[in-house]
Amino acid sequence: MKGEVLKGTGGAISWMARNPVAANLLMVVLLVGGFIIQRQIKQEVFPEFDMDTVQVSVAYPGASPEEVETGILLAIEESVRGEDGVKRVTSSAFEGSGVLRVELMLGTDPNKAQQDIKSSIDRITTFPRDSERPTVSLLSNRREVISFFVYGDQEEQLLRNIAERAREQLVRHKDITLAELAGIRPLEISIEIAQPTLRNLGLTLDDVARIVSSSAVELPGGGVKTSSGEVLLRVAERRDLGEEFADIPVFVRADGAFVRLGEVADIIDGYADTDQATLFNGKPAVQVVVYRVGDEGPLEVAAAVKEYLAALRAELPEGVHLGLWQDSSEIYRQR
Repeated sequence: MKGEVLKGTGGAISWMARNPVAANLLMVVLLVGGFIIQRQIKQEVFPEFDMDTVQVSVAYPGASPEEVETGILLAIEESVRGEDGVKRVTSSAFEGSGVLRVELMLGTDPNKAQQDIKSSIDRITTFPRDSERPTVSLLSNRREVISFFVYGDQEEQLLRNIAERAREQLVRHKDITLAELAGIRPLEISIEIAQPTLRNLGLTLDDVARIVSSSAVELPGGGVKTSSGEVLLRVAERRDLGEEFADIPVFVRADGAFVRLGEVADIIDGYADTDQATLFNGKPAVQVVVYRVGDEGPLEVAAAVKEYLAALRAELPEGVHLGLWQDSSEIYRQR
């Protein structure tokens, strides 16, 4: 009776019972295939999603938020609202800068929208003279994996130099593509001239500021057509370090000799005077944030960072320490 019931039962289990060799072969194929596929699956702590938002950033040094809004942001808003695919435009004005975000409609090609918005902004000719050209970028959702702090009772410049060197060495690793510094004040070059010195030279601070700004620029100068083609002209006088400003002439003596900025001013490489401060374990710190890009896995990225930090600890000067923070690879490993 049992044999008759078994014989009459259909389905996959019945077939496997009658064909054990084929069933075992099928199981091996599924196991091998699963092993191969799981090595190709992207590792994610949280699901990825695309941000269909274009961001426009513009710097306007020395301007108030009201000046940034009326002189720049309103003009950009009027220009981009009529572009195809634009759903909503929001903007924020700050002292010396402004940010505008353009939210796109569902199904809009973000790359094409970015180019259309950039072209629309490039046609604006009413920006203030001292403002910089807007930067148009497509927002992306970067995936932070791990971060660490370089901290200690040391000068801010020393901590920043160590953190920057660590960042540069990390991005050279085969498993790491992107790492950035965080919790740092913006760099600033200050030029200080005593009032008696200005009076002796017959100059004002505005005169010196105008001379410096006109001598430290990087601007396109158009093109010159020749028989062999067009030659593009560009003024490449960008200066990034304080010592590079020292040779700027600010005054001509009666005998024709130049008085250079470094002879009459104190030029200091420092940081902007802001209320920002970063502490770790109660001590000044600089944060290094490491992200994963593309198919990079959180476990591999975190392992590479921890391996590098173990070697870096032996090279740190006295009084400087390292501290791990927000290791999302542990969340992935637990799951």
